[in-house]
Formats: sequence, C-alpha cells, structure tokens
Amino acid sequence: MEPAIEDTAFELKPSPPNEDGATVEPSIVPHYGGTDDGQSMSSSTSLTIKGPQLFESSNLEDSRETVYFSDGVRRIDYIFAFVDHDDEKKQKQRYSFEANLQETFHLELERVDKEMSLDGRTSFVKVNIPFDVACLYAEKLQIKVELHEVPCEEKPSGNFVQKFMRLGMGGSVQESNEPQNLAVPFRNDLREAFVLDNPDTFLSGAMRSRIVYHILARCKYLDDESKPRFGIDRLVNNGTYTAAFTMHDSKYWQDSADSPEDCARARLYQQWGRPFACQILQPHNLIRAYYGDKVAMYFAWLGFYTRMLFIAAIVGTICFFYGVANARDTIWSKELCDENIGGKIIMCPQCDQQCTYWRLNTTCTATQQSYLFDNQATMFFSIFMGIWATIFLELWKRYQVSLAPHHGLSLAEQAGERPRPEYEALCTKHRYNPITQEMDAYMPWYSTSWRLCTSAVTVLFWISLVLVCIMAVIVYRLSIFFVMASNFPKQLRKNEIVRDLITPAMVTALTASCINFVVIMILNQLYVRVAVCITNLEVPKTQTAYENSLTMKMFLFQFVNYYSSIFYIAFFKGKFVGFPKDYVYLFGRWRNEECDTSGCLMELTTQLTIIMVGKQIWGNVQEVILPWVMNKLRLRGSKSALENPNLKHKSRWESDYRLQDLGRLGLFYEYLEMVVQFGFTTLFVVSFPLAPLLALLNNLIEMRLDAWKFVTQYRRPTAARAQTIGVWQQILYGLAMLSVVTNAFIMAFTSDSIPRFVYYFSKHDTHNDTVTHTMVGYINSSLSVFRIEDFQPWSVPNTVPYWFNNATDLNCRYRDYRYPPGEAHQYELTTVFWHVLAARLAYIIIVEHLVFAATFCVAYMIPDIPQKVLDRIKRERHAMARIVREWEVQHLRHSLKVNDGEMLSDEIEVDTS
Repeated sequence: MEPAIEDTAFELKPSPPNEDGATVEPSIVPHYGGTDDGQSMSSSTSLTIKGPQLFESSNLEDSRETVYFSDGVRRIDYIFAFVDHDDEKKQKQRYSFEANLQETFHLELERVDKEMSLDGRTSFVKVNIPFDVACLYAEKLQIKVELHEVPCEEKPSGNFVQKFMRLGMGGSVQESNEPQNLAVPFRNDLREAFVLDNPDTFLSGAMRSRIVYHILARCKYLDDESKPRFGIDRLVNNGTYTAAFTMHDSKYWQDSADSPEDCARARLYQQWGRPFACQILQPHNLIRAYYGDKVAMYFAWLGFYTRMLFIAAIVGTICFFYGVANARDTIWSKELCDENIGGKIIMCPQCDQQCTYWRLNTTCTATQQSYLFDNQATMFFSIFMGIWATIFLELWKRYQVSLAPHHGLSLAEQAGERPRPEYEALCTKHRYNPITQEMDAYMPWYSTSWRLCTSAVTVLFWISLVLVCIMAVIVYRLSIFFVMASNFPKQLRKNEIVRDLITPAMVTALTASCINFVVIMILNQLYVRVAVCITNLEVPKTQTAYENSLTMKMFLFQFVNYYSSIFYIAFFKGKFVGFPKDYVYLFGRWRNEECDTSGCLMELTTQLTIIMVGKQIWGNVQEVILPWVMNKLRLRGSKSALENPNLKHKSRWESDYRLQDLGRLGLFYEYLEMVVQFGFTTLFVVSFPLAPLLALLNNLIEMRLDAWKFVTQYRRPTAARAQTIGVWQQILYGLAMLSVVTNAFIMAFTSDSIPRFVYYFSKHDTHNDTVTHTMVGYINSSLSVFRIEDFQPWSVPNTVPYWFNNATDLNCRYRDYRYPPGEAHQYELTTVFWHVLAARLAYIIIVEHLVFAATFCVAYMIPDIPQKVLDRIKRERHAMARIVREWEVQHLRHSLKVNDGEMLSDEIEVDTS
C-alpha cells in the first residue's frame, strides 16, 4: 500500500449565478487523491495546464530584471535550479516531479534554459501558484486574511509602565498610518468578506511561499525503479535540483518598479538591515510579512531579550564598580599585602617535590582582583538575577501571546500539524484515527524503539567524549602547573610586577581555558552533524517534533560541552585536596589542584570570560564573515558571459541563487547561540557581574549583523508558522531555575563571602555596652598550621627559597580549618569548619527559598494572556460568526428568489396551455 502522502488535488467547477444573474469565478471543489496515469484531470472549466516552457521574451534584458513570468503577469513564487549532466535518473525524477506539480496541484511552471544564465550551466524553473489554488490552500492551512470594513481598533496603552514594557519588548513598528482590518482564518466560500482586491497581494509573499512549499513537500515523483518518492527536499539532497528557494522581491540597495510587495527587501535594508542602523524598535510587521512568522518570532524574542538585558547590565556594572572602589580598602587585603603580616606567613608547597615554600603576600594582586567580583554586592546580585530571569520569561510569555493573533494562529485555533513527508514516506502501515476518522500512517513500536535506543546511545557516547576531554584538560592543568612551578624563568621572578601578575597558577588557568575553548569548538562542529543524523534516524512525525528532538539533543550536548569545565572550577576544584599530610591524588599520580588563598572565584571568572567572549566572537565570524566570503567566491567562480550582448547582468533569480542558503535549521542555530549565552549570563553570573553587559553589547551587534545577513547575504527563507519559540521556552525556564541553585552554591562554597560573614559576626569587641564587629585577624584565622617535619617523603620540596631559614621556619600554612600540631586533635577539623559549613548550607536554603518564592509571586502577578488579546479573540469569533450568518442569509435569499422565479414560470406555462 502506498503511503498516503499525496495532498489534496481539486477540480474547478462553475459556481451558480449571483443575485444579478452574472456568473462568478469558478469555485474550488476539493477531492482527495489525483490521477495516477500522469494525464491532466478532465473538467470543462479546469485550469489550463502548461508544460515547462523555454524562456522567450521580446526584451530579454528587461525580463531578466523582474519577479514575474515572461508574460509579465504571473509572479514568481518559487525557483528551482538544476545543472543537467545528462543523468537519465535525475531527468526522470525532475520531469515526473514537475508534471505532478502541474497535473495534480495545478501549479504553473516556466523554464529558463541554461543558455540564458551567466554560467552557461544552470537552468531555472519558475513556479507560480494561481489565485484559486492559493485560496484553496489558504483555507486548508488556516491562513489569516483581513476582513472588509472590520478595523482592529487596538490602541496602545497609555501609562508609563506599559509604554516602557512595550518599548522593552521590541514591539512592532507600524509601517503605515492606515488602519488595519481584523484578520481571521480564510474561508474560500466567503471570499467576498475578505480583502481580495489584488490577487498578488491578498496573501503576503511569505504566506505564498509557505503554501507553495507545503505543496512541494508533498508532491510525488518516480525514481529509476518507478517507486514513488516525495518532496522537494529529497530532490535537492540527491542533486536532482541544486537549489529550491523563494525569490527576493527586489534588490536590497534600490527599489524595484515591479515589486509585488512594495520593495519590502529594500525597505527592510533601510529601516533594519543596514549595519549602522540604530533603531530602537524593529519593524516586526514588515519582517513577518516578508520572512514569515518564524523569523519574525526569533527577532521579536531577540529584541525583547536584549532590552531586558539593559536592566541586568546596569545592576551588574554597579556591583562591579562597587568592588573596584573598595578592593584596596578591605582589612583582609591590607593584612595579606602587609609585609609584616602577609609577608611573614609561609605557605606550604602547592605540588610535590618540585614546588617550594612561598610567602602569602605574593598573592596580594590576585586577592584585590578577586574582590572585584567577590563582595557584598555580588550576593545581592545573585538574588536579583534569579528574579530578573523569571520576570524576563514571564513577560516574554505574555508578549509572545500578544503576537499570536498577528501570526498564523490565535489561542482559539490550535490547528493540528500535518505529518512530515519523510515520516509518511517511511511509514508503510496505517491505522484508523477515531478523531479524524481517516487512516493515518504510523510507525510500529519496535521500529520506534530501536531508533530511539540508537539515538540515546549515540548521545551518551558523545557526552562521555566531552567528559573525557574535560578530564584531559584537568590532567593538563595539573601537569603544566607542576612544570611551571618548578621551571618558572628566574628572570621573571626577579621582576616584582611580572612576578605578581604572571604566576604559575595564572598561566595554567589561561592556557587551560584557551585549550578548552578550542576543544569545545571542535567537538561542537562534529556533534552538529551527528545530532542531525540521529534525529533523521528517529523519523519524528511532525516538523515541531523534529525540531524539539534536535533541540534537546543539541542543547544537552552544548550544556555539557560549554559548561562542564566551568562546573569543575566552580564546584570541584580545591574542594577535595586533603591537607599536607594526606593529600588526595587523581588516578594516584597527580595531586588535586588547590585554590589560591583568595579562592577559585577569580579563575572561574577567567574561564567564563574566555569561553563566553571567544564563543561570541567566533559565532559572529562564522555567521557573517563566512557567508560574505562564500558569496564572493561563488560570484568569482561563475562563468562570465559578457561576450553575449543580451546578457549584461545576472537575472534576479540567478542573483538570489548565488546567495547562501539559510536552510531549514538556520534559526535553530541562532536560538542555540542565544540560549547558551543566556546560560552564561545566569548560571554563573555571581562570578562575573559584567556578563550581562557583555551579552548586551554582543546582542546589539548580533541584531544588526543578523538583520544585515538575512537581507543581503542569504536567500529568502521559506516562511513557516510559529506561535511561540517552541521548546526553547522550556529550556530557558530550566536554566532560570538552575541558575538560582548554581549561584547560591557558588556564593556558598566557591566565594569567600560566607567565611568572612561568619568571622565578622563571631569576632567582636564590647566596649561601654557597645558591640563592635571587626575583620582584623581574618587572614590568620582562615589558615591552618602544618609542621614541616610531618610531610610525607614524596611531598618534601627538593629546594627551598633563599629567604627560608631551616632553623626557625618550622611550620607552613595552608587553607583549611584544622587543629595545629601538638594538640590532642591535631590536623582534625575544628568547630569553626562546621560553623562555616552550617552557614553555607543555611545561605543556600534561605536564598533558594527566597528567590523561588519571589519568582512564583512574580509569575502569579503577571497574567499569561493580556486582556487585549482576549478581547481580540472574542472579536474574531464575533466577526466570523456575523459573516457566516450574513452569508447564510444572502444564500437563503438567493435560493428563495430562484424558487419564486421557477414557480412563476410554471404558472405562465400552465396559463398558456
């Protein structure tokens, strides 16, 4: 049994006369299936089917600079490009596909022979969808069309808060001051109620391309074995066609007199796509009309996210400058940098044998730098960011609902999504659907099971590969620190400034971060191809299911790939090192890394900054410079035809053909980039309060570059329906919730803020009934004492510094809370350790409950659906009901008038007889 993938074909039959007795245009009567013999459908009023025609025009140069067929009337809705290498198999597939487009779906085609292209090799096929066919599929796909004389009557809110939020949401820009009519799903039997003045513009170019692609994806063709295959995507993938795309309506740098969309591309470039265009609002309506709902939804979300980052960036910058202003004034920094305090504290070696003793004041600069991010303001910022993330997501959810009535669906219309052509082609079994009362294709459970198992095993393998690479980087960190500590150039040690800035720990952190970034980029490029392959193997039923499956695989991998090294520094480094008499070793060979006396927060900041900034720079290079270079290379690689006086310029379709293809997953990578950035901005923001500022600056550039490349460097993508941002919404919610936990743990266990608070409130002086808290002596209390002679033989340093006195320097210090040697519980944990641990756990519990309670209150206070959207839905229902009622009344009047006329005619005949 053949898969039931063939879409609805139709015949044209004459409609009954109207009230004036005039015959109206034919109505479309759909029926399922089509002809199997490849012949045209017979009907007395059927559309004229024309075979692929060679390009002929009296003015060749003018006809090449147009978006219409050679007759200048039918507009080009889609373009096929192919290079004919005399491959009989591909020719058969191409002819079969084009014949079915004409005979089954009644699309009109026109061919431009390869002699008419500049390279002399590429032929093109123009595709036009007739008005009646467009009307049929507009109803089938529930596309909204404006009604006659039913204005929207939506006025923007007037109070300041709502105006600010509308500005922050990246709201739409009205392209004209003309009142917009209410739009409802199109009904073919009620054409008179809709604005159909111009058949070329009653549907936007994006909607026309979406309808055509819906047909192309389901059109049948025959391969060399006479087996039915389906869809334009398969033909492009196997090389039968080299490209299939929607044409731009004009050149981006100038207007076109024949543009059916009023030169939307040129207007987009002027208002939005110019690299230095600095508009506050994006032209959302124009983007949606030209590119479709899905692209418009992405840019609406990006604009909303960027404007919300303004608030987070301002607060984070204030916290950073608070740290700058107080970095040198803290008591513990002064004690550590003091020659008489920190200069006399001898620290234990940080590695076995090759490392030696060092003085605490050598970390003076690093301690002051760490206070830039590890201060009291950072604790407030961690709570603020948890609430900010929730407010951002709740407001976005509310805003995207307000966009839904302007897009393909409203809340009142949850249209079922059609299965993917690939799914229907591979599913040979059918079963009865009690809802639709039709036979639906389905995949048996045993086939689905082995596909899902294979996919899961592959994902786990690649995640394990990432963890192995992270482990290799950790081994590199341990070994390179050992080498740098033992062989650090003596010339650098003599320079006091260089010695303070370029330490073995800093060199290790920087080089390890750079290596980790390179590994991340390489694994990312490899996994993208693997994720697409295993998602194709799963054969999801719908396009939404396909994108959701691919999204979860990609994000899970990206999460591990980008964040695992940061998680290691934040939650594992320096936490399991032991103490000088009993160090912990990795694989029994490498001693675990220790944090500096200032903690691991500074190293966490370095790692986060390198990966975040490096990824953003590389992403912009890859997304903008690479397409520009590829377009230039393709332009130079095309064959020159200037010797032909009739071909002085490339045709419009050939110019678009030379542009880069965005692909069906183009927006997927854009979302993925921004969601990963959102993770950097929220998950570890306490270690780097400037992360929102960097994200804001990147997004301001990203919006300009994305707009520029969409308008100038990419072919026009096929429009797709989108009501929300899809599964990305759930991923963002998950990251927001996880960020509350990660920031609380970073503040509790990676930062030194909690130990400082414990010391501050436990050390106080009472004078005249006044309690005075102090931080004096904090550095000494945070370091434990170790007797040098208690070292294990393999840990004793081979050399000692010149200032070390073996006779008097009998002890060294290390970072921990343990009893000193000579006491009954020597080297055991003190009660201070348990007090600090209790304070850390209490902080986590209090902060998490506080932030979660605040976020739930915010989510409850912000309604998911604005009142104006509910009012619009009611108005849509009311308008549609009124139109249907008026149509039924008109139809009833017409029927009664016809019946009365027939009765009167019968009476006359009786009287005559």
